[in-house]
Amino acid sequence: MQTTNIFERLKNGETISANDKEAHKMREASFATKKLLVQMNNSSNPDEIRNFLSQITNNEIDESVTVFTPLHINYGKHTKIGKNVFINFDCVFLDLGGITIEDNVMIAPKVSLLSEGHPTSIENRHSLIPKPIHIKKNAWIGANATILQGVTIGENAVVAAGAVVSNDVPDNTIVGGIPAKILKTI
Repeated sequence: MQTTNIFERLKNGETISANDKEAHKMREASFATKKLLVQMNNSSNPDEIRNFLSQITNNEIDESVTVFTPLHINYGKHTKIGKNVFINFDCVFLDLGGITIEDNVMIAPKVSLLSEGHPTSIENRHSLIPKPIHIKKNAWIGANATILQGVTIGENAVVAAGAVVSNDVPDNTIVGGIPAKILKTI
């Protein structure tokens, strides 16, 4: 007997097969989130934006957080955002696997945080593999960077614009490229 729902299973890192009996709940939740996103993304009032984001994430968003919309999130309730976080225009958060953004993080335009992936085998490709993303304090994610599932960005780290990060980034380093590699220590 299954004791946890699909969202708890995702948060726990369980691979969800395409024919899972609860898979439809992921799409239903995404459309419910989309309804709030449409309202949030049409607002220019910072307090309203934080209010909608609080509803989407089911967590209080601190008044020190600034979000320039549009922001696109597929679920929301697996995203945690710290204080004094800046999220610039046109970012994408796929958070079924979990996204944690600690205090003082800067996220540039068009950043994608993708906590979900798929197996490469053809027969299982429609399954979903969730792994959390963790962005630690004072990190700076450059424009158009992509952070893939299971990655931790270290404290004070910088991800260069356009980087694709598939491995953890140590504290106090700058990474860049595709795939991202350490460029220097700061």
